[in-house]
Amino acid sequence: REEMVYMAKLAEQAERYEEMVEFMEKVVAAAGTGELTVEERNLLSVAYKNVIGARRASWRIVSSIEQKEEGRGAAGHAAAARGYRALVEAELSNICAGILRLLDERLVPAAVAVDAKVFYLKMKGDYHRYLAEFKSAAERKDAADSTLGAYQAAQVSPYL
Repeated sequence: REEMVYMAKLAEQAERYEEMVEFMEKVVAAAGTGELTVEERNLLSVAYKNVIGARRASWRIVSSIEQKEEGRGAAGHAAAARGYRALVEAELSNICAGILRLLDERLVPAAVAVDAKVFYLKMKGDYHRYLAEFKSAAERKDAADSTLGAYQAAQVSPYL
């Protein structure tokens, strides 16, 4: 476990965040049913935040280009941008699904300390919010509702 934490820090220094995520997922697995340390929790958050942040920036850029191409009447370019946006959206969905699964199945249930539970519930809200940024119609509403639920649970947590 300590070796994986070290490797995650090394990956962070090298700005190799996908690998940082992999190392931190191994730390979570190694923790079993126990809680992560504050350092481990923060490393997990940083890893996912950087991985998702890069894709969110890509999505905004590609969406903007798609709209510009549509505005210019460049149907072929707009279609290409739309296809590329779909690829980025699939990556965003997979990243969010990965951390949300960890949070739901492992981290939130194992959190005993109030600050840990609040941290994880806020994280859960954040990743549902990221889904709501690019999903459409019913999926957007579901993601927004999940965001609100997680944030509200985080606010109530200290009083449980």
